[in-house]
Amino acid sequence: MSDSDYMQPDLFRVPDAGDAGRAFQPLAERVRPRTLDDMAGQEHLVGPTGPLRRFLVSGQLPSMIFWGPPGSGKTTLAEICACSLSYRFEQLSAIDSGVKDVRKALESARKSRNAGVRTILFIDEIHRFNKGQQDTLLHAIEQGLIILIGATTENPSFEVNAALLSRMQVYILKPLAPEEIERVIRRALAQDRQFSHLSVEIPDIDFLLQFAAGDARKALNAVETALSLLPDETPNPVLHRELLERALQHRAPIYDKGGENHYDIISAFIKSMRGSDPDAALFWLARMLEGGEDPKFIARRMVIFASEDVGNADPYGLTLAISVFHAVETIGLPEARINLAQGVTYLASAPKSNASYQGINEALAEVRELPELPVPLHLRNAPTKLLKAEGYGEGYRYPHSYPEHFVRQRYFPEGVEPKSYYRPGEEGREKYIKERLDRLWNDRGRS
Repeated sequence: MSDSDYMQPDLFRVPDAGDAGRAFQPLAERVRPRTLDDMAGQEHLVGPTGPLRRFLVSGQLPSMIFWGPPGSGKTTLAEICACSLSYRFEQLSAIDSGVKDVRKALESARKSRNAGVRTILFIDEIHRFNKGQQDTLLHAIEQGLIILIGATTENPSFEVNAALLSRMQVYILKPLAPEEIERVIRRALAQDRQFSHLSVEIPDIDFLLQFAAGDARKALNAVETALSLLPDETPNPVLHRELLERALQHRAPIYDKGGENHYDIISAFIKSMRGSDPDAALFWLARMLEGGEDPKFIARRMVIFASEDVGNADPYGLTLAISVFHAVETIGLPEARINLAQGVTYLASAPKSNASYQGINEALAEVRELPELPVPLHLRNAPTKLLKAEGYGEGYRYPHSYPEHFVRQRYFPEGVEPKSYYRPGEEGREKYIKERLDRLWNDRGRS
């Protein structure tokens, strides 16, 4: 069976007699892809070796969950699967459907199966179903009554119960890249009946791509809205930035993710946190988010900052920064802005120390200048009798066997004078660390 064999007639297209009604559908719906080859993005799923293409070629489709951001193609892929395999397609939204709706859909699927037609039941926002609603689907999947395809913007590991999740494959959809969004826009303008006769120009397409932020539907809605603001008789519409801003009620921020402005703003952001000014840090955070900066890039810089500039003055800062990074990965924008704001305000307000950062830099500089000195015998591990006989581990004193769990002994290699690389300050937790180290190693000149 070749790839072309599973491309069946479009089961979702309204017959010509009803084409007038399509004019009232949004552009994104009118140009929704009908085959895998029409899809933009998601090559890891629909490319030549992608699992979805292989499923459709083989005619065997498992129940699946599509996890991805808005506008990445979850509904489109579900429809393509049904169309390609000539399955009946029924769609529910978990936002406004209950157990009664699910049971009604399953009964329809049973009647279709008796007539020799299989059913794909597509449930949008499946994470919004409670446990009871999700449980009603289990038996139907096991019996093969339906192929269930769920769509979610939330991590299914957290939002879908384990029993249902174990019966489904999870596939992650990625936000569309700017060039993929541009391809969607160009294809829509060339193929849509309402606009294909026009020569539409978008000189400021970078602004539109930035506004879309990986969401194809958002981009197409923006184009359609901007075109609607032009006079009907305009033969060669130009969607310049001012028109797009007026359509979207969104002013384009001055922010070039690949240019100097990008580095200037992230620098201002870091320096505001380092200067303990949470208000300025929030301002620069907002500038980056409004400009379309990758939130994971921001979160990564916060993780670095937590160790470089807060350090042991407040060790919890690193824990929080890593939690914020995981939250951003799990949730995504727009909600992740709240997680970022929490992390930024905490790190900016925390006591500061760069002692750990300076310490590792000094140690690295010294190590690079020294020969590779051997590890002292008393610090070496002695897992075998032979190594013990060679003196490995001999003379090592176990600190926990001594008062205060400390005993003075040499940890530096022979030929290296012990010195302090780590010099804690007087802020936050480091004040107590400094007092303890000064007492234990009072010959290191740490003060």
